[in-house]
Amino acid sequence: MSPIHILTASEQVAEHLRKELAQGTWSGLMPGSNRLARELGVGGNTLETALKQLENEGTLISQGPCRRRKINLTQTKVNTPLRIALLHYDRSAQREGYNIDLQHELEAAGHSVLPLPKTLQDLKMDVQRISRMAAEVKTDAWILSAASRDTLTWFAKQKTPTFALFGHRRGLPLAGAGPDKVPAYIAGIRQLNEMGHRRIVLLTSKMRRCPIPGLPEQAFLDELTALGLPSGAYNLPDWETTPKGLLKLLDSLFSLTPPTALMIDEASHFIAAQQYLARRGIIAPQKLSLICTDAHPVFPWFHPSIAHIQWPHQPLIRRIVRWAENISQGKPDLRQTATNAKFIEGATVGPVPHVSSSLIK
Repeated sequence: MSPIHILTASEQVAEHLRKELAQGTWSGLMPGSNRLARELGVGGNTLETALKQLENEGTLISQGPCRRRKINLTQTKVNTPLRIALLHYDRSAQREGYNIDLQHELEAAGHSVLPLPKTLQDLKMDVQRISRMAAEVKTDAWILSAASRDTLTWFAKQKTPTFALFGHRRGLPLAGAGPDKVPAYIAGIRQLNEMGHRRIVLLTSKMRRCPIPGLPEQAFLDELTALGLPSGAYNLPDWETTPKGLLKLLDSLFSLTPPTALMIDEASHFIAAQQYLARRGIIAPQKLSLICTDAHPVFPWFHPSIAHIQWPHQPLIRRIVRWAENISQGKPDLRQTATNAKFIEGATVGPVPHVSSSLIK
């Protein structure tokens, strides 16, 4: 059974307008936007987005600002099913619910998703290895999940259309989507600050830090500075993104001047760090505050509840399916979108410990 595709308000309006046009409700020219919005009982922005969607499909033709759109029901849309190669970040990502839903929806739209033997992590995020692998794959389009800036830059120069799901995509001529975590990061930092935390450390993978920090990482540093808190290499440390590298970093952090709060990107890193801290008797929130900057299906089972950042997956899936539809019709699509993320307060955040040196062992 295919997953449910929940339409946005603008998509619902566009679908309604398609049906009305097919029934001959209007001919020649569309009514004015103000009149349409009143008749349908929707906001002007929602209506305009729906009309733009019909323009992109060729059902309506724009005649310029303040002029009514021309109705064009003679166009024929030819959808060519695509072979889409989905290159995951790592093997655990292959089993994520949103990736499974994405594959199902692409297949429901008539496309085929090609299985790939290796992930970006298997290929060491090495552009030369990735390019050699890509040359051997016969595909009409690529979807890259959480790729590095160098990797996305290489794909942006190729002829095969590529969609960047997450990753350092901004400013590159690629379609893409991901969560906008900046407001959620700021909300988490401000809560920590209100509870007295001054040594706040963000652990994030190398691809999120190099060659320059991503938007959430830079927002983290900027917000620390704005609050008068330290914001340097200690707060956004460099480390090798491997299990051994994480242990080495944690040993270093908790040897001399331990943080009072950790913000950790990726649930796998968070769980590994929490296990490390538990072995040392460092329990949140009594001795340390913990925030995961992502969500995970197992978090509802945790006690105390995990403070984390959450975002809806369905808008991203819809965006990718729409991109595939455009590509299958020969329409260029380089639009990048962002989905709002939210900071979820949890019981792993508390007041700063009175004696932070107690964390040192």
